[in-house]
Amino acid sequence: MLKVSKSKLNELFDAIAAKQTLYLPVDRNDGASEYKKYESGMTMSKALNTVRSAKDFFFPQTENLVDFKMEGKNIEVIDVRKESEDFVIFGVRACDARSFTILDKVFLSDPVDSFYKNRRDHGTVVTMACTRPAETCFCKTFGIDPTVPEGDCACFDDGENIFFLAHNDKGQKFVDSISSLLEEGDARKLADVQEQARAVMERLPLAKLSTENFGGDKLNEYFNSDKWAGLSESCLGCGTCTFVCPTCQCYDIKDFNTGKGIKRYRCWDSCMYSDFTKMAHGNPRLTQLERFRQRFMHKLVYFPANNNGEFGCVGCGRCLSKCPISMNIVKVMKALEDK
Repeated sequence: MLKVSKSKLNELFDAIAAKQTLYLPVDRNDGASEYKKYESGMTMSKALNTVRSAKDFFFPQTENLVDFKMEGKNIEVIDVRKESEDFVIFGVRACDARSFTILDKVFLSDPVDSFYKNRRDHGTVVTMACTRPAETCFCKTFGIDPTVPEGDCACFDDGENIFFLAHNDKGQKFVDSISSLLEEGDARKLADVQEQARAVMERLPLAKLSTENFGGDKLNEYFNSDKWAGLSESCLGCGTCTFVCPTCQCYDIKDFNTGKGIKRYRCWDSCMYSDFTKMAHGNPRLTQLERFRQRFMHKLVYFPANNNGEFGCVGCGRCLSKCPISMNIVKVMKALEDK
């Protein structure tokens, strides 16, 4: 495997940024981490997860879809799409990398979302293996090994060096672009680091959480469960869980009059909101219980039913740490399993 000394990371980042836009997870003043465009000298965060996931790069929170220019009865439709520049997202964790696979099933299925596809085609995902999973992590529940992350190219930290392993042609192209800074390395130490990380995973509070009792064949059983009333009782409907979730894909499309024309834009939406999917006759889910149930049934039943058993969660743990009333998918799973 090829490697670079951690003492040369800024030299590496400068080399990447000289050829294409580079984004890194960096620390904020409040101690949290978020992705930012790299500037020379910037230090990559050691935090396990960013506040919001890397989903933003392919499915941004807001985006302009089309403009309309009106003069009298004449309407001009203006295509605002622009070819994306090539970019690299460095340091993506295994859970977020798996979320792209889930989003691909939504946005790259017919009819293909050309906005999403354009960004996916131009973006290179460079993942970073986890060495110290957090207590809120449960990616293993969904078949993810954080010590061997997916993505176009995976990176592994042995404490002194960063090793690179290309997973596909795009990843190999990335490695080739920085090959002048890389050297052959003995990766035997990595095996020990990975085993230590896996040992930590086995001791995590959610290590035994399983999806065995969930899936597409559980629709009626769980939809009609009497547990939803108690689970949803304290939910505020704030939507925080959906906005930090790397796999949520709901959006709304609205038109905005600028005074000089109309802009049609897309923005994230949440199934937890009372006006979500509201139509002329009203909202099909009138109560907080119904909206709460929709979110978790989609993750655990509806999505796997339509996607060969793949669940709509990657176990990143963001909803565990961000929900203001400490309600999350783990509590829902455990409650529904408790017959």
